[in-house]
Order: sequence, then structure tokens, then C-alpha cells
Amino acid sequence: MGPRSRERRAGAVQNTNDSSALSKSSLAARGYVQDAFASLLVPASARRAPLIHRGYYVRARAVRYCVRAFLEGTRAALGASPIQILSLGAGSDSLYFRLKAAGRLAGAAVWEVDFPDVARRKADRIRDTPELCALTGPFQCGDPGSMLCFESSDYRILGLDLRQVQRLDQALAAAGLDAAAPTLLLAEAVLTYLEPSNAAALIAWAAQCFSNALFVIYEQMRPHDAFGQFMQQHFRQLNSPLHGLDRFPDTKAQQQRFLQAGWTACHALDMNEFYRQFLPAEERRRVENLEPFDEFEEWHLKCAHYFILVASQGEAVSQTLVFPPSETFPRLDPASPSGVFRARVVSSDSQGPDLKRYGHASVLLSPGIILSAGGFGEQEGRHCRVNKFHLLSRYSDFEWKANQVCSWGTGVQWDRRLYHTMTRLSDTQVLVLGGRLSPVTPALGILQLHFGKLEDSKTEDLSITVTKVCPEDSTLSCWRHSTTEVSYKNQKYLFVYGGRSVAEPVLSDWHFLHVATMAWVRIPVEGEAPEGRHSHSACSWQGGALIAGGLGASEEPLSSVLFLKPVSSGFLWEPIAIQPPVTPRYSHTAHVVNEKLLLVGGVWIHSSSVPGVTIIDLSTGLSSEYQIDTTYVPWPLMLHNHTSILVPEEQQLLLLGGGGNCFSFGTYFNPHAVTLDLSSLSARQ
Repeated sequence: MGPRSRERRAGAVQNTNDSSALSKSSLAARGYVQDAFASLLVPASARRAPLIHRGYYVRARAVRYCVRAFLEGTRAALGASPIQILSLGAGSDSLYFRLKAAGRLAGAAVWEVDFPDVARRKADRIRDTPELCALTGPFQCGDPGSMLCFESSDYRILGLDLRQVQRLDQALAAAGLDAAAPTLLLAEAVLTYLEPSNAAALIAWAAQCFSNALFVIYEQMRPHDAFGQFMQQHFRQLNSPLHGLDRFPDTKAQQQRFLQAGWTACHALDMNEFYRQFLPAEERRRVENLEPFDEFEEWHLKCAHYFILVASQGEAVSQTLVFPPSETFPRLDPASPSGVFRARVVSSDSQGPDLKRYGHASVLLSPGIILSAGGFGEQEGRHCRVNKFHLLSRYSDFEWKANQVCSWGTGVQWDRRLYHTMTRLSDTQVLVLGGRLSPVTPALGILQLHFGKLEDSKTEDLSITVTKVCPEDSTLSCWRHSTTEVSYKNQKYLFVYGGRSVAEPVLSDWHFLHVATMAWVRIPVEGEAPEGRHSHSACSWQGGALIAGGLGASEEPLSSVLFLKPVSSGFLWEPIAIQPPVTPRYSHTAHVVNEKLLLVGGVWIHSSSVPGVTIIDLSTGLSSEYQIDTTYVPWPLMLHNHTSILVPEEQQLLLLGGGGNCFSFGTYFNPHAVTLDLSSLSARQ
């Protein structure tokens, strides 16, 4: 890489600091953390999305946990002996000011290092802000050519390139850093922007330089799954690619990286584990209620792709911080795969638009026609809640043709809802229940979609009429629920279960809708009611309903599978015992094939692998895992917020849409429908 390329890359990395600083300021403004100084260190303000707030919140809490453990642990062990904090790539972070204002810096000092432009800009900001100067006390700013940009009695800011380790060592020594004193080194999202050789040199230098130290890093991992690939693409587009992820893709590899560099102990965990294990339940509830939120999949996936690591050496600090194994967050890795389902992109004619949306609903209208409606997607070149219907019609045995339906009948217009359900009533009618327009606006009223007689050759001209059934009925104001066809006294009912609403983050109630009269009715249900959930799956089976997985009241994925079993008096809740236990998951889809329940895709947080297809034998309770082979899918396949349609005649499962708003990396949509070949499952019978 030439000098100009290195300069451009360094400039791009510096821009990530500016974006991060604005996010931290927004985080404090919304009450996630107490930080009166974040806004003083940035020249502008921005209102970030709730998903970004949560992501930066868990980062801030993890770093705070490590800093406090270091300060409290070393003081307990050493009394009033001097201790120091060295923040590498500190940017506009307000750590010094927060610690000083809270009275936590007695007997301690802070050194910060970043690119010269970033360091000088921060020094100037402090100099020009009375509230900040009041905390630093008397200070002096270095000359324009000096590496020491700011100096007070307990705070120094240095401007130099972390890739120049020898200069770093000399500059820190000249600035008064004592290599023999207990030292906390911080590197938040820093090492990954360095070439692997430069990062290795920095880690080894720190191990050799400091005899008593903790080295805390926070950065990305898991580059190979769909979310990880999209994450890497985002940073490449910013001209600040993530380095070293192929060599150190997980927490185990990261720990070995530090141990091999000379650190004597190392612990690491992903941010899902930190959030569940090291934050009190009361604090989690506070944060989860600060803003309307409905992006659970991307929240958990973001946390699965970032980790906090602590490496230590020296008796003075070796016992100050440990991430012990905990039963509160057990690792539930699935069993070894029993087989593979091959995924292929569904062939589509070049004139048909692609199904790029998530949070939608799909239904099989006839053996050769699939209707999808609603959701958030790409329409006319922009991202929005979609108001066009999408038809996928069989073109040949293994090819399908896509069309968008833009022709409306005389009824009301589609209200752009998402996270609703659709149920086929007849060849010409589909029922739409629930959904939302925003996280604080439910989509009220039951909708019916009416079509003319469907013919594969005329789907381009299909007109759909939308009507409201009982528009004043407010029985159902939920989303992320399920709707399943069940039978009672030879009558057809729709069993609507779970979900969430404006008032309740998770629902445990259910309703029965009599299809013939479109009336809500009461039917006795015996047995212990299951835990409330949303984003679960539901399938019709033996006249009842199978409910699997979902997200529970504490935003914890569930593993239970329950059968709403028909009995003479109504229905009975009956849990299904499964061995080996399945990994908790949600945002998946499910189907029953040959008395076997298939759980397809979804999100889980208790395993580092990616959900494929879990198969549960309903007669024995035995479970097995199948991987999804995406070799022939030329793009990352994100299997959450998708829909799936079983085509039993062809032993295929069609996966439609899927994706989500992936943290600050942008919105991802699976661009084409995909088919899974289930023939290997049939051969296994």
C-alpha cells in the first residue's frame, strides 16, 4: 500500500470516530447512560435510531464494567499506589471527564493516543470549553508539531500513529507513563482497523512493556455468516476494512491471539452474553423501555458479532477481573448435523421484480401461486413499508415467475402493515390479521383480500380488492403473533396466539375466530398456559396447533414446543419433550412434513453457529439438525423475518424475503427467493 492509500485509509478510520462520537452523544441524550460530556466533545448532534442506541449502550456498559473492575480491584490490592489508564485510539471519548467528575481518578491518571488530527482537535475542544477545563485543572497545549497535544496533572493526549510502536513507546515514556505501574489499556474498535502485523506488534509491545496490566478490547468477530459478510461489506465501502477477522473469527481465536503474544490470562465473551450475565435484570428492563423498539433480530445479531476481551498479566491485576462461566447464560450448541439441505436461487424471468422485503406474510393460493403482502422493503428505488403485492407463480417444475400486483379493486387500499399474518380461506379469499404500521401504531381491523379465479397465465392482470371485516373490532391489535387453522366440533377456527402490542412487550393470550361467521368465540383450553411470546412459529397438526420457540418476556429466545391438542371439551396445552433439547430460537418459520416438525432459520443467541433446519420427530420427540448449504446462493442468505412455503409435490421449501436493518451497517434484503431441496429428508424415512 502506497503513502497516499495509507493516508486515505487513515482518514476513513478517523471518520469512524466522528460517527461513533455522535452516536455516544445521542446515547446520552436519550438517557441510556449518564454522560454530560459526550455532547461537549463533538461539534454537532444527531438523533440515532433505537437499534444504534442499544448497540452503543451495551458497548459503553461493557467498557465501564472493565474500567471499574480495574480501578476497584487494583486499589483493593495496592491501596493508594498510583495507577494509570492508557486509551489507544481514544478519539472523542469522554472517559477521563466521566471518571474525574465521579471522583474515581484519585491516585490515577489517563493517557490517550490517536491520530494527530484527532488528538489536536480534541485538545482544542477541551481548551475552548469551560466545563471541560474546570475538570482538567491547569493545562497546557503542545506546539503544532509536538506529539503531546494536551497535558494536565492527570490527563495527557498524544497525537501519533499506533502503527509506529517504537515512537509510541518513546512518546509515552516522555509523557510520564510508568511501565511499572498497574495499567489498564483500552482499545475500543481499534485493532481491527490495523493491518494484522501492526495489531500483533501493538499487542506484543503492550505485553512486553507493562509488567502489571489489563488489556481490554472491544471489536467485531464472526465474519463468515450472512450478518458478518454484510458487516464487512459496510466497512469496505467506508474504505476502512476490518482486518484480522479471518485469522481471529471468534472469541476462542482472539484469546489465543493474546496468550501467544505473552499475556498470561485472557477472557472474552460476546455482547449477548455480557448483556445477560453482567447487567442486572432491573437495568435491562429500564433500557428496554426507554424507546419503542421492534428490531430484536438485528439487536441480537449485532451483539453476537461484537465481543469484549480482557487480557491480563502481573500479580497486582491478575485477579481484578474475570468473566466466569455462568448458568444464567448456558451455551447450547446444537448437535452435529445429520444432513444438509441444498439451497438454490429460484429461477425467475428477467422482467419480474424481485421479492426484497422482510416482516411480510406469504400464503399458497393454489398449488402454483404464492402471494406475499406487506412488510418493509425496496419499492421504486427506496426503502419503505411496501404497498404492492407480490405473486410468485410456477413457470415449470423448478422455475417460478414473479409479478407485482398494482391493480386494485373497489375496496380500501393496502395500509402497508408488517408483522401480520395471512390465511387462505378459499381460491379467491385471503384473511389478514394483526400487524403494525410503526412500533407504536397497530394495524387495526381484519382485512379480506378478494381475487378473481386464479390462472397462472393471467397473474399479471390480477386485480385484488381489499375490504375490512368488522372495522370497529379492536379485539386484535398485536403483531409478531401467529394464526393457525384448528378444528373444533367439525368447525374451522383460526387460533391467534401471542405477539406483542403497544401496551405489552409480549402477549400470552389467544383468540379463536370462527371462520364461517367471522366472529370471535370462546373455546375452553385446559392445561398450564405457556409462557408469553412473540416471533414464534405455529403449524396446524392433527386438528390443533404446534407452537415453537419465540422471544419471551425478558427478550430471551425460547426453546419450548407445545401442542394445542384437541380434546372433547375444547383444547389442551401439552408440552412436547424433545431430546436432545433444541437451541432456543425465534423469527423462524415452521412446517410439518411426514409427522416431523421443521424449524427453519431464525435467530439464536446461545450458540455461535447459524440456525439451519431443526427437525423434530413428533412421534418420538427426537431432534436432529440439518445445515443449509448455500454454495449455490451468490449472496448472504439471512434467514430471519422471512416467510416459507412448503411445496410437497416437489419436496421443496420456498424461502421468500428476509433480512433486516443491520445495526448501523444499513438495511439488507435477500434479493431473490430461494428453494431448499427436502428430498434427503424423505430418503431418510
